[in-house]
Amino acid sequence: MSLPELLKNRLQLPAVAAPMFLASGPELVIETCKSGMVGSFPALNQRSSDGFEEWLNTINTALAKFEQDTGKRAAPFAVNLIVHKTNPRLEADLALCVKHKVPMIITSLGAVKSVIDAIHGYGGLVFHDVINARHARKAADAGVDGLIAVCAGAGGHAGSTNPFALVAEIREFFDKTLLLAGAISKGSDIAAARMMGADLAYMGTRFINTQESLVQPEYKQMIVDSMSSDIVYTPNISGVFANFLKPSIVNAGLDPSNLEAKTDIDFGEELEVDADHKDGDKAGGAWKQIWSAGQGVGAIHNIPTTAELVSTLIEEYQSAAASFNKPN
Repeated sequence: MSLPELLKNRLQLPAVAAPMFLASGPELVIETCKSGMVGSFPALNQRSSDGFEEWLNTINTALAKFEQDTGKRAAPFAVNLIVHKTNPRLEADLALCVKHKVPMIITSLGAVKSVIDAIHGYGGLVFHDVINARHARKAADAGVDGLIAVCAGAGGHAGSTNPFALVAEIREFFDKTLLLAGAISKGSDIAAARMMGADLAYMGTRFINTQESLVQPEYKQMIVDSMSSDIVYTPNISGVFANFLKPSIVNAGLDPSNLEAKTDIDFGEELEVDADHKDGDKAGGAWKQIWSAGQGVGAIHNIPTTAELVSTLIEEYQSAAASFNKPN
């Protein structure tokens, strides 16, 4: 298992709760880290850099208090930065990450060496998400500490490559921390990811359906009611290939089989979202009414607290791992 020192002896489960637009907030991050998994959130889930800094203060204060009260160490948390020319807040949010020495940064849509160097300057880690080996090589050359292989079936912006293929290709040249994303909903899935050669699992959709997630109850219920056949993979919602819940597309008055082409990407529109996501129908652009989820929805049947979910995942993981060692 290839883990950086920051993560050694800090995790109860080899997994990261992925940063989810409109879903991940301080409460979800705090409860995830207290439970022994890395929690994360996108900086753009707060509509301003001032609000982003407030969230950083809230998370740091809560985790410090937990450690003081219990004598236990919480798992570190991560912030997702969109490294793309249409994100006007990148410079300001990066400066705040440096100021607060955010332990881990997850970069998306660009592995930029200057960003990586800024984070390494205070001892932070950089994990970068990729959908193919070509992008993985570029990120590795830029000096990232870990790669997130976002494979077929992952929620949000995702690739189309089978996880067996992508993990094997990346392991040909990358010996640092490797995370695997794509339809991971159960503890046994985490164990399988480890067996395949990943160091950590990367779970998004499963954590949308927690009590602490910020999304509306209807979104969570739609996940409970859905199967993998209800997931639509298309670039015609956000301008980048992503997976969405078909019923939410229909509810938005669109035909999932005949979506108008969208070729532009503008992350500036995400800045219209406020802290409680009640800015109106336009807030969050396409993501406000059309909801993202991965193909692992068929294994999600409830909406537990984060602590309950992680406890269940740990039991499932340990059971699966023990079964690998049993004789045939």
